[in-house]
Amino acid sequence: MNLFDYMRENTMEKEAPLASRLRPKTLEEVVGQQHIIGKDKLLYRAIKADKLGSLIFYGPPGTGKTTLAKVIANTTSADFKQINATVAGKKDMEEIVAVAKDSMGMYGRKTILFVDEIHRFNKGQQDYLLPFVEDGTLILIGATTENPYFEVNSALISRSRIFELKPLEKSDILELIRRAVTDEERGMGTYQAVIDSDAAQFLADAAGGDARAALNAIELGVLTTQRSGDGKIHIDLAAAQECIQKRAVRYDKNGDSHYDTISAFIKSMRGSDPDAAVYYLARMLYAGEDIKFIARRIMICASEDVGNADPQALTVAVSAAQAAERIGMPEAQIILSQAVTYVACAPKSNAACLAIQAAMDTVKTTRSNPVPVHLQDRHYRGAADLGHGNGYLYAHDYPRHYVKQQYLPDGMEGAVFYEPSDNGYERQIRKHMEWLKN
Repeated sequence: MNLFDYMRENTMEKEAPLASRLRPKTLEEVVGQQHIIGKDKLLYRAIKADKLGSLIFYGPPGTGKTTLAKVIANTTSADFKQINATVAGKKDMEEIVAVAKDSMGMYGRKTILFVDEIHRFNKGQQDYLLPFVEDGTLILIGATTENPYFEVNSALISRSRIFELKPLEKSDILELIRRAVTDEERGMGTYQAVIDSDAAQFLADAAGGDARAALNAIELGVLTTQRSGDGKIHIDLAAAQECIQKRAVRYDKNGDSHYDTISAFIKSMRGSDPDAAVYYLARMLYAGEDIKFIARRIMICASEDVGNADPQALTVAVSAAQAAERIGMPEAQIILSQAVTYVACAPKSNAACLAIQAAMDTVKTTRSNPVPVHLQDRHYRGAADLGHGNGYLYAHDYPRHYVKQQYLPDGMEGAVFYEPSDNGYERQIRKHMEWLKN
């Protein structure tokens, strides 16, 4: 490193955002993630012993993936190289591999390559790393906000240990806020700032487990708030609310949180919990989910999980979908809430769903016998001459508008697919069918 590189790094370190300056340098300084870096955990022991294999850190933004990589960089005796997959190309990797080979050959030193946003590498770029991870030239540490089982090559996955980082607890965020305000070396301590307890509580809660969101809000608050008469900068609740603007919600439309939230949403409606269902609806709407996507899930639930126990549920869901799309946000949230709470509170039956599943399985696995002759159409040319439709009994000519005759193909007589439940309107359906056939 020449003098200019040294001066540039020194300046960048001093001028870096608070979240970057406050990064822990040792394992002991790390806040949260005790499920993977507690003193009895494998990762803690491996870092301390400098015996790391290839790793992939997976979790939402602001949970410490890059922080753990930096801690490893400060701890390891191996050479440490870092690239970001959003800007790095094959040439960058080739240069790192060449240096790593020389370091291993001449000095017996291993090289750790930290790839931030590793999911941004395409398949070819990930494949390029594989042989060097395989032969030990590189120890790979990848960081990703996306599920690595979907976004990282299976070959790299099989050669790496995956550690999932969780959103930080509120108490963890509060500790980081305290450090940010009081630390004079790396934090904002020299500004003589004071944060009110309710403001700190609000930021810790509103950050949604994202340390970076809370620290960015603290930095903005300290830098933009006028000093009070006592010479100190007071961050009160109003300032905190203004600095964070909008509560951080864990919701990535293409990531795990999307699928987890929609899963909880559907299961809450199915489980007849309108409070939980409307809460998850609010989370999706707040995060900007497409209202058409939400409406489709409500319609599916109305049919799959309510069915004929309340036939009106599907009507309400379809009407809500049409109205929400026509009206748009923000009023559409009221319409969707009405549909969600109706479906959640409706009596439940999956009998119609089970009926089609059973029928589909039968069609798929058994021979398709002809439609009984008396049910066949006799109106097209020549059909009547062939006897199609002969013997058909017209139901409306009989008492109760019902007559017993064979409707299923030969060999399937007596097969049952739809069995109405004892819930809601289906109880009436079941009783009606029993009355009809007796």
